[in-house]
Amino acid sequence: MKTKVLSLLLAALMLMTTLASCTTLEGDDKGAILDMHLTTEVFDFDPQLSMTDDAQLKYMSLMFEGLTRINEKGEWEKALMNNYKVEVDDGEKFSVLIDMNITRWSDGRTVQAADFIYSWKRLLDPDQKWEGASLLYDIKNAKAAKMGDVSIDDIGIAAVDTYTIQVEFESKVDLDGFFEKLSSICLVPLREDVITRYGDTWARKTTSIVTNGPFVPKEIITGTSVRLERSTYYYLDPELEEHLDKYVIPYRLQTKYDGGDLSMASGGIFYDGELSLADRAAYKDNALVTDMMGTHTYMFNTTNKLFEKAEVRRALSLALDRNAIAQIVTFAKPATGYVPYKVFDTAAGTSFREVGGDVISASANLSEAQSLLSAAGVTKGSFSISVRNNEVDLAVADYVKGVWEGLGFTVEVKVLGTKKNAEETVDDLFQDAYEAGNFDVIAMDTMFLSADAFGALSQFATAYSGNGVDMNSSTYDLYGHISGYSNADYDALVDTANTTYDRAARTAILHDMEKKLMEDMPVCPIFFLQDAYLFSDELSDMVTDYYGVRHFNDTKLNDYMTYKAATDTAEAATPAEAAAE
Repeated sequence: MKTKVLSLLLAALMLMTTLASCTTLEGDDKGAILDMHLTTEVFDFDPQLSMTDDAQLKYMSLMFEGLTRINEKGEWEKALMNNYKVEVDDGEKFSVLIDMNITRWSDGRTVQAADFIYSWKRLLDPDQKWEGASLLYDIKNAKAAKMGDVSIDDIGIAAVDTYTIQVEFESKVDLDGFFEKLSSICLVPLREDVITRYGDTWARKTTSIVTNGPFVPKEIITGTSVRLERSTYYYLDPELEEHLDKYVIPYRLQTKYDGGDLSMASGGIFYDGELSLADRAAYKDNALVTDMMGTHTYMFNTTNKLFEKAEVRRALSLALDRNAIAQIVTFAKPATGYVPYKVFDTAAGTSFREVGGDVISASANLSEAQSLLSAAGVTKGSFSISVRNNEVDLAVADYVKGVWEGLGFTVEVKVLGTKKNAEETVDDLFQDAYEAGNFDVIAMDTMFLSADAFGALSQFATAYSGNGVDMNSSTYDLYGHISGYSNADYDALVDTANTTYDRAARTAILHDMEKKLMEDMPVCPIFFLQDAYLFSDELSDMVTDYYGVRHFNDTKLNDYMTYKAATDTAEAATPAEAAAE
């Protein structure tokens, strides 16, 4: 009976002639439904969370939009920004006015300047832990507010009117560099009324999530799928009779976690953005591969007695053959530093990694590793590697465990999954462990929040970690980096870079920061992330941005009404036929 139904589907596909090239939707047709395996599971869609997995960036880039974007060539472009002008440049004061395009949240309310002001002040709240805070330190009093030295209302940002933002800077900054940072997913607007009402779980339920991007989640089935639908209000003018697909063509992205065949007729998927480990070798020559701005890393808890000495951390790093690990992953480049290739050097489109060269070796050096451990007096001990329940991360962890046990340590791979909470949503135990610093070693994708190396490198300095201030202490102590790493020389380098506005001079300091970080090794880079994807011949017009993620606003599904008719035919099968399948 399954063969009979499949024959009916194929016959329908051959007979139907309705084309998806029409731009006018007719009747109750809302557009194509794209079945896909987008990425691994995400449990919280708050764009300001610590990015510990590339899946978070892939999802949230579909849901939120900032003032700017960076295209595939590395050029910043206007997104929600309509225009800008320098308001004051008198040598003592430097500020700009940013006018916004008019668009709407997924609940119909317009996106306003106040939404950006709230979002940025949320990052800079000294009571909160947000890693993206230092991206805003060019703004007057931003760093001081994060340190608790001035009021949050003293920050140099204001809503001049409903759709105009005024930004005053600490000094005359490189505006292109600032606008490149504004493309970061953690600098998108957020709704104060929604977050105030729902608290920390606002981005976990479809009933409370509001987005300003092209898609909004309509159904979240833990462990199975997420249904994203076109936002009804994305740039559409309610006073004009505009087509629903004017700015976003697909009606729905039905993302499945179990993947499937790239075959419309067999009920499979049209796009696979997360190939299984078993399939990677088979599709190595067919997949489209894009470098991402991210590095798979192993972070050490330096407050653990085993890892308090830099020599031990360097030894563990030296023992790893990153070339072998890249072969395990297939779609990856062995890490030769902390900063990946796509991060800018002295100008947009230049590569920090290519200019900086190899800071660490991709090959293993076991004899030097053993010498360092012996000199440090640490040749044994027990610890765990915390890892997501992800087959790629697990495969890498198994390799690392074997190498480190060969050095004399006892290593456990601790898989952190999820658990249901009182609000009937899911807690991501991996994310919770990372943000609490509750780990010995933790394996994660460190996603670079902008194309500027400063944002990621500066987080290891105490005043730039984004973790805020202990407001209960009498001396208002700063919370440092989650790893526990602290080094006065490193902090001094970061301070100097933060107040150096000549891009070439600043970049030279950033290279020194990376070298120092790799000497101290609180974080061990493993491989540079690549995104490998496959898609059906039925799809066209997907866009890849500089961060290495796909955008589906303009994606077309050829003959999608034919596919709809075939699907309707299958769904209309009698109960007996359905049971026989």
